[in-house]
Amino acid sequence: MVELDLNSDVHWMAEALREAQKAFDKGEVPVGAVVVSGNKIIGRGHNLTEQLNDVTAHAEMQAITAAANYLGGKYLQGCTLFVTLEPCVMCAGALYWSQVSRIVVAAADSKRGYSLHGNLLHPKTRYEQGLLANDATDLLKRFFTQMRHSKS
Repeated sequence: MVELDLNSDVHWMAEALREAQKAFDKGEVPVGAVVVSGNKIIGRGHNLTEQLNDVTAHAEMQAITAAANYLGGKYLQGCTLFVTLEPCVMCAGALYWSQVSRIVVAAADSKRGYSLHGNLLHPKTRYEQGLLANDATDLLKRFFTQMRHSKS
């Protein structure tokens, strides 16, 4: 059973934000994710779509794959995904199939978030949103401002 602990949730989301910063530093849309099980990060990732020239190389996909490899199986029951931006439809589908127990999201994605299309998550997955949302939003805004200025 996954229990809410705000102090450790803030810690794990801060780790996801560190992953997002890695993406930012590489010129990728700054989204980061970590998968936590048993008070330990078992998977982490950040957007790599530009670097890998792969539209599926989202932070969540990287973290899901790493966690599944760590566990030696495809299901993430008993795990929590911390991600800095609401997952897209593709990532929500992968999270559905992984049967992750809990998802904690920092910022909503009003343009491409999965929730625009209804609930696509597994029925047993708990979903929470808003933890460190300002930090995640600020990083995204800085990235897109920088991108606009570099194109001028």
